[in-house]
Amino acid sequence: MAAWLVTTAHIKDRDAFMSCGYPQAAADALALYGGNYVIRAPGGTVLEGEGRNGGSVVVSEWPDRAAALAFYNSPEYAEAKVLREGLAEVTVTLVGA
Repeated sequence: MAAWLVTTAHIKDRDAFMSCGYPQAAADALALYGGNYVIRAPGGTVLEGEGRNGGSVVVSEWPDRAAALAFYNSPEYAEAKVLREGLAEVTVTLVGA
């Protein structure tokens, strides 16, 4: 059964974030581990609950939960996450079996 990673990022400096190397490094790791982007878009609006407006939302689809976790816990993605340190507050939620 498919699984999805739902990521919300509140980016402090979009120009610095986009040029830090993280977006490409994360995309490369995602492809390496068999994921596909469903959406990558800025400016999310919270319609219900205790969220924060304005976050960038990324949804990636995976063949299953194990594949999503393999990506998330991979050395390649760990290296990518270092590139965004201090530039964004990020929340990642895994959905699916």
